[in-house]
Amino acid sequence: MSDFDTLQGAYFGFELDGLNIGFFTECSGLSSEVNVVEQPQTSKDGKKVVAKQPGPDRTYSEVVLKRGFTTDTALNEWYDKTVDAGEDVERKTGSIVMMSRHNEEVARFNLDKAWPSKLSVSDLDAKGGEAMVEELTIRHDELTWA
Repeated sequence: MSDFDTLQGAYFGFELDGLNIGFFTECSGLSSEVNVVEQPQTSKDGKKVVAKQPGPDRTYSEVVLKRGFTTDTALNEWYDKTVDAGEDVERKTGSIVMMSRHNEEVARFNLDKAWPSKLSVSDLDAKGGEAMVEELTIRHDELTWA
């Protein structure tokens, strides 16, 4: 595979403090944004303009992972520990690990000081035949592409 090959986002897993938690079918929120500082200025010809520059602060989106519901309770246990800890929550290092079709790691997105803010399961409906979906929302202080 060359450095310019396009990767599919179809094969990825989630690690928590280096331990594989499982594979997921969807991931959203791998993004950061730099705040913009606006500075009013006067151009050489006397016109008022607003110069925009990157500010000192960066914000990160919450990360949402989805997968088919499993009987594995690791995510639920992590969530329960967070709820029980309150302000003394133990923040962890999470990683979204992208895999090639040959099951080789090709990219990693690290979430620093991560904690679960929401855990949910899709609605139950006896009339439908849809698979149940487990959804985890993660808050974190920093996102790095490793």
